[in-house]
Amino acid sequence: MTSARSLRLRFFALGLGLLAVALVVTGIGLSALFSRHLDRRVGQELDTHLQSIAGTLRIDPAGTLSLAREPADPRFSRPFGGFYWQVEDETSAERLASRSLWDFVIPRGAEIAPGAELTRDAAGPQDAVLLLHERSLVVSVGGVDHRLRVTVGIDRSQLAELRSGFARDTGYVLAALGLVLAAGIWIQIVSGLRPLAAVAEAVGEVRAGRVRRLSTQVPREVEPLVTEMNSLLDTQERELVRARDRAADLAHGLKTPLTAIAADIRRLRERGDREIADNLEALADSMRRHVDRELARTRLRHGTSRAATPLADAARRIARVVERIPAAEGKAIAVDVPDNIVFPVDGDDLNEMLGNLLDNAARHARSRIRVGWESAAGTVSLLVEDDGPGLAEDERAVALARGGRLDRSGGTGLGLAIVRDIAEAYGGSVSLGRSDLGGLSVTVTLPNANPPRYSSTSPAAPSFQ
Repeated sequence: MTSARSLRLRFFALGLGLLAVALVVTGIGLSALFSRHLDRRVGQELDTHLQSIAGTLRIDPAGTLSLAREPADPRFSRPFGGFYWQVEDETSAERLASRSLWDFVIPRGAEIAPGAELTRDAAGPQDAVLLLHERSLVVSVGGVDHRLRVTVGIDRSQLAELRSGFARDTGYVLAALGLVLAAGIWIQIVSGLRPLAAVAEAVGEVRAGRVRRLSTQVPREVEPLVTEMNSLLDTQERELVRARDRAADLAHGLKTPLTAIAADIRRLRERGDREIADNLEALADSMRRHVDRELARTRLRHGTSRAATPLADAARRIARVVERIPAAEGKAIAVDVPDNIVFPVDGDDLNEMLGNLLDNAARHARSRIRVGWESAAGTVSLLVEDDGPGLAEDERAVALARGGRLDRSGGTGLGLAIVRDIAEAYGGSVSLGRSDLGGLSVTVTLPNANPPRYSSTSPAAPSFQ
């Protein structure tokens, strides 16, 4: 399936197919041209021998045929040497032949007009097939006209050997040429598709947040793709802004009713209805937590920002807010993070994570809370620790589950779940462990260079992979 989706292999297979067809057609064409050239060349050689034999032919007064000079080609002298000649006096039935014919007589063909020539195939010695050139001559000796048929021939098997040898040599040359051209096709395909690889790298840069848009300095054929992707990025960014604005409007719209409920709870307590006030306060707190999580999920559902946020500044700002809640009274929050450390998340998402982690730590710590960080190959981690009772190993999975709440005295169990949702949206994870302070340690680990991705539980999001 992978090779079927590869443009390189698809283009290479198509190029090899066309190259094979071109080489086969070239081979057939060259063989045909060689065959025609060979036939012409052999015909010229036979005509030359024919003229030479006719020019040296002699007839004495008694009608005896002879040659003034034998042909110089040694193949005429070697028995069955492949070249043959024969002179036949049709008037006196005299015959003169080359030694290569031995005792074989070339069969007579069709009649030839005096001075005319004939080209034909005929049976030869040792079951050979001969290509013959014949000429008819009339020679007058002592008042008697002698009609002579001069024949020169060659064994066609010699021509077949030449053709097969040429085809074999041509095959070697075409095979070598095919290998060179195939390598050229592969280089051409790789070079031609290189702009697409550059676009893929640029998309990775966009997803990692290092650039905002793809460069339009690309080949003309790739430019429409880059333009459409930039348009898609613009649309996605506008939708992200609108989603965050809607989330902010929702939070603002719910803040007033929750504030009114808080005022009612305070009046109920002043009137002595503490049980009702506690119940309403738990319900209001549950509503606030659910709203917080849904707002966080709304932001994640519409995409995560590619920004990176200074961790120390955000941690100190959230710590000052958490220190004012009743659960944090008398508890010290220490931010042990250098000022130059950045966390690869958007500022709002980092505030959401820190707010939930510090709020959770404040509820369970005895006196100390610490915010720290760790760095490893390709990852960076945020740590929030407390000196509370901590959690047993079998309780940690429950604490991370949606609505998981081991402490029934308060809270909705959604804080750590919100942190987990945000971390997974950025391709990270959340783990729980034992702190050096004696309580719970929550570690949020995110990739430091890879682009954010969406977890399987998050709604579908645009992807350039």
